[in-house]
Amino acid sequence: MTAKVREFLKVQLSAFIGGLSDFGIYTFCYTVLKYTAPFSNVISGSLGAIVNFTINRYWSFNSRAQSIGSQLWKFIIVVLGSIGLKSLGIHIFVDLMHWHFLLSKMIVEIVVSLGFNFTLQKYWVFRK
Repeated sequence: MTAKVREFLKVQLSAFIGGLSDFGIYTFCYTVLKYTAPFSNVISGSLGAIVNFTINRYWSFNSRAQSIGSQLWKFIIVVLGSIGLKSLGIHIFVDLMHWHFLLSKMIVEIVVSLGFNFTLQKYWVFRK
């Protein structure tokens, strides 16, 4: 397995772990702490992004040459762009094309994660 493929798989595993963290924290905040769904989502999305950033910085990309601050602000921009693209894609598929909401989310998640998130994280946020 080449180094590039190994790195790509590490990033995908990191995204999966971040997503599991997001979902688990969301469920905990909503069901146990009784926060509203939107507030639970803000908390869980933020913490999931922190998990993803940390794993990517120290393991997936092993990119410690730049300061955390310089990488973090770039990562936040990528996360905000990703949320915007995913929301737009889901809106188009669900509201305009009337596709199933889970199928729509899955397709949009894959396209944005591979085409947008991975590319910007590799070549901009965690560039060596």
